[in-house]
Amino acid sequence: MLREAVARHQAGDLEGAAARYERLLAVRPDDANALNLLGLVFRQRGDLPRALGLIRRAVALQPAAPVFLATLGGTLAEAGQLAAAVEALRAALAIRPNDPTSLRNLGQALCGLGRSGEALAPLRRAVALAPAAGEAHLALAHACREAGKTAAAAAAARAALLLPNLAPQLAEQARFLLAALGEGAAPDRAPATYVRDLFDQYAPRFERDLEDKLAYRTPAALADLLAEAGLAADGSRQVLDLGCGTGLSGRALAPFAHRLEGVDLSPRMLAEAARQGCYAALHEADLLAFLPRHPGQFDLIAAADVLNYLGELRPALAGMATALRPGGYLAFSVESGAGDTYALGPGLRYRHDLPALRALLAALDLRILAERSLVLRQELGQPVAGAAFVLRVA
Repeated sequence: MLREAVARHQAGDLEGAAARYERLLAVRPDDANALNLLGLVFRQRGDLPRALGLIRRAVALQPAAPVFLATLGGTLAEAGQLAAAVEALRAALAIRPNDPTSLRNLGQALCGLGRSGEALAPLRRAVALAPAAGEAHLALAHACREAGKTAAAAAAARAALLLPNLAPQLAEQARFLLAALGEGAAPDRAPATYVRDLFDQYAPRFERDLEDKLAYRTPAALADLLAEAGLAADGSRQVLDLGCGTGLSGRALAPFAHRLEGVDLSPRMLAEAARQGCYAALHEADLLAFLPRHPGQFDLIAAADVLNYLGELRPALAGMATALRPGGYLAFSVESGAGDTYALGPGLRYRHDLPALRALLAALDLRILAERSLVLRQELGQPVAGAAFVLRVA
């Protein structure tokens, strides 16, 4: 029964695998392998609480089994429980020290805790043990960047690009990182797979980190600016929250909305947003694909800290104008920079030149009703300068 379930699992038939694992557990409820593997199915489905319950049962039955400890550590990391993930992964590695996946997961969990310097040793070991694994090279590159070792970060990204079988999405991410480090021209936008993966990993701790560690208040600032521009919070509008994330911005926009919809690339962010209870609909989509499909549908579109992942803003702003009804309103924030129309910063986000942005808005017949300079958040203890706008379609 276990072999048949595993075969289904490996073939990608999660429903069939789960049914067989559950049948096996009905006969033998303390089968640690079945518990662990069924936990993996729920992890792949995105049901992390149920996954953790099953995997913890497997670990309790066989506490010295490194495979179960490794699965527990990886699942805890996905659930945002990073300190517990580090503990489980270190326990797994104490028994099986040459597991490259556990080493990579440990390094990424340490980076998530802000301990990038500590992450370098396990990530370098992961690369040494699995030199053909592009994920390990990129994890090391990101850790080096976060630790301030830009030359080492660039070297790790270049090493990834030399791999003969590197997946296209990983190659795109490596080139994006190199551009942020000053090697190569910046693309028009961040890779969609990078943004989705970044926020999928970040979803469980997103609000806690932004509000507690980074002093983030962009959604509230946009709501204040909308009121300053004369919009009443009277619950009368069709509102689109573009890049809605976990719903922080939705809570700020809800007073303006008769119907509030959200769009995001990250399914895990959308799962968190659904728990807010303020959205009538949520859409997993790229904003550049979503907006043209909904012409003249919204009275207000807001994008809080979304355009930071786009360099060339004309397609996004034109798409927003198309999706607004005549006389509709647009509110958004950007990170501000000077010189080029846009530049990719070392934090892997774009900064925009405000005079060039104002010229683009005028060319698109978007009239500025209100503008405010603000600190978007803190990063490495330093304020991130930005600006918020409220505009109206002609």
